[in-house]
Amino acid sequence: MIWQLDIVILVLVVICAIAAISVKDLLGSAVLLGAYSFLMCLLWTGMGAVDVAFTEAAVGAGISTAFFIAAIYQTTRRTRD
Repeated sequence: MIWQLDIVILVLVVICAIAAISVKDLLGSAVLLGAYSFLMCLLWTGMGAVDVAFTEAAVGAGISTAFFIAAIYQTTRRTRD
C-alpha cells in the first residue's frame, strides 16, 4: 500500500478514537467506533491480512455497531456528565 495513504488512514484512526471517547452523545460515539473499525479494516487489508480485515469488518464495523445502537435505543441517548 502507498505509505502516504497509510499515514492518512492512521491519522483518521487516531481522530476517530479520540472523538469517540470525547463525544457526549452515545449514538455519535457508536457511529465513530464503527468508523474506527472500518478504518482498521482498511489498514489490515493494506497489510495483506485479508482474513483479519474481513473479520474486523463483519464483527467490528457490522455486528458490534448494530448491537451498540440497539442498546442505546433501549436506554438514554445522552450521558448525564
